[in-house]
Amino acid sequence: MGAVGLGCMPMSWAYSTSQQRGDRSVRTVHAALDAGVQLLDTADMYGPFTNELLVGRALKGRRSEAFLSTKCGLLVGDQHIVANGRPGYVRRACDASLRRLQTDVIDLYQLHRADPEVPVEETWGAMADLVTAGKVRALGLCAVGARAGRGPGARMHDGTIRQLERVQQVFPVSAVQAELSVWSPQALEDLLPWCAARGVGVLAAMPLGNGYLTGTLKPGQGFEPDDPRARHPRFTAEMMAANQPVVAGLRRIGERHGATPAQVALAWVLRQGLHVVPVPGAKRERWAVENAGAAGLVLTDQDLAEIAGLPRARGSWD
Repeated sequence: MGAVGLGCMPMSWAYSTSQQRGDRSVRTVHAALDAGVQLLDTADMYGPFTNELLVGRALKGRRSEAFLSTKCGLLVGDQHIVANGRPGYVRRACDASLRRLQTDVIDLYQLHRADPEVPVEETWGAMADLVTAGKVRALGLCAVGARAGRGPGARMHDGTIRQLERVQQVFPVSAVQAELSVWSPQALEDLLPWCAARGVGVLAAMPLGNGYLTGTLKPGQGFEPDDPRARHPRFTAEMMAANQPVVAGLRRIGERHGATPAQVALAWVLRQGLHVVPVPGAKRERWAVENAGAAGLVLTDQDLAEIAGLPRARGSWD
């Protein structure tokens, strides 16, 4: 694939909500498209619903320029999020997403999380019916939570691979979305090889480490109360300070290429395989354009060796 996508979630959900502006977000999507970005990733739960509405508005008149990805399977309530994988719900959710996105087809429809009360094969079968109906072109699966159902000795993505092997028997998986970055490289161990062997694409979520790998965040700066980083084990003031050598290493490599730490981090993700597309989030035009520029940065073997030698990222749960 060799290109960078755009994660639209921060434009209307979760990160720094006081800084979210609809018109600015539309300009950001347009700037990303102008810079060569094609993949736009959203979900019905972001907002909820407002993110899809925003993307639909931004793509008015430009739908043919975008590969549009959205997700179903999670419902947002007051102080809680629950999974819903019932086939009837999946069908209604897809129709609602099509309306909000102002399109007649979704390029990639992803299952955000499997419903523990519904066999994943039933949910996936309903999603496959959407492909048959022409409402969806391809299906994807998001990785299960990093700490979900892991026993002693289990690898991080064992649960995701078990789900993938089950749903593959129903209908082909076209893509898997999972966290992958310089400071969270665990997907390289098992998930990426599994996907590469089967021709399955990988959408690398949080490739900039929730913004930390951009080098723009400072230890102790604080986050808004509804920002998930306010409770993230790597974003305490102590851990942000401890992880500064990771950013310093990316900055050092970037200086040799005339690139930013963020571009180096994204270029590293792109080097993990032609089937891998990093999907960084962005709220502002300048960041979307900068991120897109990472596709032109070619890291050398020396660069990759330096990144491999960077200290392991630390968190307060370690």
